[in-house]
Amino acid sequence: MARWAGRYATAGELADTVAAQWTGIGANRYVVLTGGEPLLQVDKALVDALHARGFEIGIETNGTIEPPEGMDWICVSPKAGADLVIRRGHELKLVYPQADAAPEAFVDLAFERFSLQPMDGPDVIENTARTIDYCLRHPRWRLSLQTHKTLGIR
Repeated sequence: MARWAGRYATAGELADTVAAQWTGIGANRYVVLTGGEPLLQVDKALVDALHARGFEIGIETNGTIEPPEGMDWICVSPKAGADLVIRRGHELKLVYPQADAAPEAFVDLAFERFSLQPMDGPDVIENTARTIDYCLRHPRWRLSLQTHKTLGIR
């Protein structure tokens, strides 16, 4: 039984549910698999089923599990102390600051884009200022903000 199977009997049934939620016009169908560690649940059958329904697929992962073939966008957000298995992809998004996860430790990886996101919490204002400063001093890194939090959308 596939790891995603819980409420759904087949990958196609899950992909049909995703497609039924799509309210946009048929073109540019895009789904992002995220939340917890999505690669604990995503397999090649689901990737194929989503592609068959016209979706491009992005994933936001901590990078500790190899993804199935066919992902259209891979964003890795490493956590301090975790063994990074995915060392190439489209985007590396690092929460900053993290003890034992300095941006310098990741710049030699094969990602197209490097994003730095301020750590949320009671020090978010200070962390945002530190992140902006770091990005200005290291132009390879781009600022990434969780706009939904700024707008109060949870």
